[in-house]
Amino acid sequence: MKFINWINIRLVLMMAILVVLYSFTSNRNSRRKITKSEVIFVGKNENFMDAKTVNKLLIENKQGLQSISKSDLNLNKLENSINKNPMVEKAQVFVSVDGVVKALVKEKKPIARVFNDENTYYLDYQGNTMPLSDIYTARVPLVIGTISAKNRKQLTEVLKLIYDDPFLKKNIIGLELDANEDLQMTNRNYNFQIEFGKMVHIDKKFKNYKAFFQKAVLDSTLNSYKKLNLRFNHQVVCSK
Repeated sequence: MKFINWINIRLVLMMAILVVLYSFTSNRNSRRKITKSEVIFVGKNENFMDAKTVNKLLIENKQGLQSISKSDLNLNKLENSINKNPMVEKAQVFVSVDGVVKALVKEKKPIARVFNDENTYYLDYQGNTMPLSDIYTARVPLVIGTISAKNRKQLTEVLKLIYDDPFLKKNIIGLELDANEDLQMTNRNYNFQIEFGKMVHIDKKFKNYKAFFQKAVLDSTLNSYKKLNLRFNHQVVCSK
């Protein structure tokens, strides 16, 4: 008499039941209508755009998301529509089990506001352009001059160092890029001009500036200077 392995049979039957239940649940879930949409801003945001703007980008047809079943929803298309917005660095769209379309949105991080003869815009942390917002104004240094493909990378590195350093971020409020691509900077609380020069040895120049500033504050001599020259590697040259 052939031996029957009942344990294996039970396992096979259980697996078959699970497959059937999963298929039924998955099919039912895919036919479920979208209930609503929800926008979540992630990271340290300053809200250059609002949830209403993102929700408009989520609408695929005139009837709105609520008329669409989960299986008919094109998540890649929704993500791409949000990512095309010039305020957005990265977006992720997904649907929760209860039929809520959720959009996780990370906004771009502006590190400067550029003024030139043509227009004005923000420069973000990646060195890309970003339009001004109608609902929020970033407190970042103002940059005057023409930014080109040639100098954009170097200028972005200068601005990132200012943005990431608490002292420089509070201290430097303006930069001017001249035709020779030399930088001049403006201090928040003092009238002297900072001649930064070429955008080389950036970290060293800022270290020299910070060291001089801290010493000059103790000596109470900052108000007597009209220019601080940072062009030299090992010293700060002052003029009254």
